[in-house]
Amino acid sequence: MKNLLVTGGAGFIGANFIHYLLEETDFEGRVINVDKLTYAGVPESLADIEKAFPERYVFIKADIGDKDTLAHAFDKYEIDSICHFAAESHVDRSIVSPDEFIKTNIIGTYNLLELSRQIGGRMRLFHHVSTDEVFGSLGDDGYFTEETPYKPNSPYSASKASSDHLVRAYHKTYDLPVTVSNCSNNYGPFQFPEKLIPLMVLNAIEDKTLPVYGDGLNVRDWLYVGDHCSAIWTIMKKGRIGETYNIGGRNEMENIKVVEMICDYLDVIVGKRSNREPRRSLMTFVTDRPGHDRRYAIDSKKITDQLGWMPAESFETGLLKTIKWYLSNESWVNNVRSGEYLNWIKEHYG
Repeated sequence: MKNLLVTGGAGFIGANFIHYLLEETDFEGRVINVDKLTYAGVPESLADIEKAFPERYVFIKADIGDKDTLAHAFDKYEIDSICHFAAESHVDRSIVSPDEFIKTNIIGTYNLLELSRQIGGRMRLFHHVSTDEVFGSLGDDGYFTEETPYKPNSPYSASKASSDHLVRAYHKTYDLPVTVSNCSNNYGPFQFPEKLIPLMVLNAIEDKTLPVYGDGLNVRDWLYVGDHCSAIWTIMKKGRIGETYNIGGRNEMENIKVVEMICDYLDVIVGKRSNREPRRSLMTFVTDRPGHDRRYAIDSKKITDQLGWMPAESFETGLLKTIKWYLSNESWVNNVRSGEYLNWIKEHYG
């Protein structure tokens, strides 16, 4: 892989992956980052990469729904491999406005697959990054495996399920070299503050309400983003073409427990609230969202047994690293939460 196209590389997981790839692996090629720079695309997350690797990092502001612009990038940079992160990913937003999820997650993926097919043997690998939400909801027992039937319950998860099927179809029909990964809930540095963990961290610091959906007993398997990046690179280097690998953090946790841990850590790190009450007193239960899956849990035995990957972080160590990152990167937080930042992106990137 000499010229790796990373889609959505200014987003949360994509930015972490580019940092990991260029700073921590033996990858010697060039990274071409294509990102639409929606509200959750933050080029500032890669400012240090741009300075440190001027010959090996290229940024292109483009929508993967724009096939002509993608085709130009494929030709100009002689793309020979893809790691496809680009996706609309927030479940709540998909419930309110599903159209963008269909355009980006399905049509955008189709465009990438078609262009990859058209360049023939030059394409070494198309790795597609997906989610465990395509499997639907689990009961109190059991785990999602690579053989679990799909049963998406939100417009977001349905659009990701559709893109998964397209990727596999292009492998079977056109012999496109693909791998697929389905991951559990990610958390860590550079995550946009609409997601559970950064939202709760920042609200708790600022003495704001901590809204918890329903009874707070929905269960997720939490995966530290650095572990996710190492798993993806392991698959891209060692995975079998045409195979799917589940990536889990082996950290099942009820949402309410996650919020309580964040409160307790912050009470220790920055001290209790000005009124001396613990931050848990900020928690409040709100109406559950429609189609809220009760439990996700990943069986990642396949990637462990076949490729030797294991997560390095426990939930406790990963959460503590994440909280400290947000506390130490106030400028990044303020920028991404500011309407002025969106104006800055328009001025600098069109």
